[in-house]
Amino acid sequence: MQSMTGYGRCQLERDGRVMTVEVKSVNHRFLDTSYRLPRHLAFLDDAVRRGVSARLSRGHVDVFVNYENHRDDAREVRVDTALACAYQRAIGELSAALSLSGGLSVEEYARMPDVLTIQEKEEDQQAVRELFDEALSAALGELIAMREREGESMKQDILQKLTRIEEIRGEIAQRAPLVVEDYRARLAERIAALTDGEIDEARLITEVAIFADRAAIDEELVRLLSHIAQIRATVELSEPVGRKLDFLVQELNREVNTIGSKAMDAQIAQCVVQAKGEIEKLREQVQNIE
Repeated sequence: MQSMTGYGRCQLERDGRVMTVEVKSVNHRFLDTSYRLPRHLAFLDDAVRRGVSARLSRGHVDVFVNYENHRDDAREVRVDTALACAYQRAIGELSAALSLSGGLSVEEYARMPDVLTIQEKEEDQQAVRELFDEALSAALGELIAMREREGESMKQDILQKLTRIEEIRGEIAQRAPLVVEDYRARLAERIAALTDGEIDEARLITEVAIFADRAAIDEELVRLLSHIAQIRATVELSEPVGRKLDFLVQELNREVNTIGSKAMDAQIAQCVVQAKGEIEKLREQVQNIE
């Protein structure tokens, strides 16, 4: 089980080429990849998306790429001879107009704007792509390792909260049978007070039966236990489980809400409040699971 929060970085150098890739991820309902590539590496666009989607299934992922080429053949200096000749003619005209003698040296012509320009030579795309793929894979591996470590901590926290919810569910299960008995005793007291001690047992039994049916929470308690067992099994899976856990936690909350609305008992209501507090903590935790 993985968290959706993580960070990884890799820097590789080969044949004078240096590729640095940083990857970070945070929560997101789906896989959302954002990246920044140097303009001359735009051909890596598909490689970024394919590389990320092959390793991750959820999260907002930022990929930062920096590339340096230190090879001797990485750049070339180009001479604009036509522009240099134009400078020469213009300077000759200026010298004649001002009645000046002398000329400029080659070095002075070279310093004229745009006479010499440095240009990046076209990259060996295959070599750069291979270097990038390796660096991205290593950075993603580091990010996934961090996500797995955090996922393990989250798993233990989830299991602890499930244990607490099980305990609360046990308290509710123990209290539930007594709710009907308490209702019967209170109802009998009220009837006796209103009828000078005369109680219609048949009517009393009917009213208690109606209340018992309305307040029955056996099914909810069984489903609650089932959902807890499913969550315990799900966190042990090696596949992405965040969406499934989110659904199961919603089901936990639904069953607890139903118990609270049906039980009509102060002690059970208190247990429901405690259970909902634990479930809310679970829900917050599950939002960060891939």
